[in-house]
Amino acid sequence: MSSERVVRHFQEALGELKERLLTMGGLAEQRVSQAITGLVNGDADLIERVISGDEPLNQLHMEIDNRAFTLLALHQPMAIDLRAIVAALKINSDLERVGDLAVNIAQAGRRYLRHPPVKPLVDIPRMGDIAQRMLHNALDAFVGRDTLLAQRVLEEDDVLDELKTTVFRDLLSYMLEDRATVEPSLDLILISRHLERIGDHATNIAEDVIFMVSARDVRHAGGASSAS
Repeated sequence: MSSERVVRHFQEALGELKERLLTMGGLAEQRVSQAITGLVNGDADLIERVISGDEPLNQLHMEIDNRAFTLLALHQPMAIDLRAIVAALKINSDLERVGDLAVNIAQAGRRYLRHPPVKPLVDIPRMGDIAQRMLHNALDAFVGRDTLLAQRVLEEDDVLDELKTTVFRDLLSYMLEDRATVEPSLDLILISRHLERIGDHATNIAEDVIFMVSARDVRHAGGASSAS
């Protein structure tokens, strides 16, 4: 095979890897959306589908890992292409964790729906929208090698953190006034924490994009904490 065909084959395979990551990202976003929608609408069936439907995401996780390792083994890429594949492996792991967090949200939502509502849900759906947008934009930044979009994701993480604090303070006041609200309030606080973690994973992806494009490590530049 000529060197030109080898390069073309590598670029096609790298493009397919990015497409599969976008597919996985879309699936992860969908599961987060369904978990929040199930909570807000009191839709127990939708919540159960999130809890039991993790397998497609897990299969994609393994497929993407295999694709990335095959590219590394067969082509031994250098510079930005190497950073792109390493970033893909890390992003794959972040997306798998987002899927797990969607299940965690659904499980907490299932418990919450067993109780009378504590309060109208406003800030948690807003957190869900922001977390999903961050995730979507971070993946778009990866595919487009767009460091400006990645930087916007990093900046939006502060909004998510502030909303989590607001949720905690509001629910604490309910718990102090009525002991019957303690258990469901704790589940809502837990859900807000899971959404914050999803934002952390989107931030991880955005940081990987900046490193991939510019070889600049911004993980600790703004004091942002990475998700685990």
